[in-house]
Amino acid sequence: MRVLLTNDDGIHAQGLWALYNRFVGAHHVCVVAPGRERSAIGHAITLNQPLRAIRVSLNGGHSGYAVNGTPADCIKLAMAEILPKPPDVVVAGINPGANVGANLNYSGTVAAAKEAALGGAIGIAVSIEGQNADYYDDAALFIAQLCDTVQVKGLPFGTFLNVNIPNQPFQQIAGVRISRQGVELLSEYVEKRIDPRSRTYYWQGRDMQSFGDDPEIDGAALSQNFISITPVKCDMI
Repeated sequence: MRVLLTNDDGIHAQGLWALYNRFVGAHHVCVVAPGRERSAIGHAITLNQPLRAIRVSLNGGHSGYAVNGTPADCIKLAMAEILPKPPDVVVAGINPGANVGANLNYSGTVAAAKEAALGGAIGIAVSIEGQNADYYDDAALFIAQLCDTVQVKGLPFGTFLNVNIPNQPFQQIAGVRISRQGVELLSEYVEKRIDPRSRTYYWQGRDMQSFGDDPEIDGAALSQNFISITPVKCDMI
C-alpha cells in the first residue's frame, strides 16, 4: 500500500512520526508536511508565492519533504509532482486536540484529507483528544488497522473519514462509533485590549463546544471514550 502522510502541525510533530513508525515497516510511505505549524488554516492554498518542497532528515533516520505551504498544498504538490505514483491512502495527523463539530470547518488536518478525497485517494484525518496527548502510538495502531480495512472496502468518491481518538491506552477505549458531525453553534467572543503603545488589538476566543449525550454525534461519542469515525462528503449538499 502506498501511504502519504501529512499534518497541520509541521514536519517535526510527534503525531506525524508515530504514524510513520507504524506504517513504514509494511508499506511504501512518503511524508509531505508543512515546514511549520499551520493549524486552523482550513482548506487554504497558496497562489501568490512559489511553493518549495525541501527534503529533510530528522533524528532517528526519518526523512520527508517540508513544504512552505498549507496542508492542502502538501497534498496537491505530492500527488501532482513528488510521488511517482498516486497514493492509495492519505493520512493527515495525528493532530493533538479533537477535530469535532464546527472545528471541521477550520482544521488543516481535515482539509488535507478532504483534498486527498478530491484527488481520488482514500483520505483519513485523525486527531487525538487533548493538547498534551500521551498515546500517539496506540492511536497510530488503530489507524493502520483502519487503513487496511478501508483499502479493501473502499469509500465513495469525494468521501473521506474524520477520526477522533480518546487519549487512552487502546485496551481502555470503550469501542468505535460511526458518528455524524455535530452542528451546534460555537459560543464565541472577541476580547478587546490595548497594547503599551495605546493601540487596540483583539483576541478571538470561544467556550468549549457542547455536544450533549447523543451517541451518534462525534463530540459526544468521543467524550464517552469511544473512537469517533465520521464519513464526510466533499459535495456540501
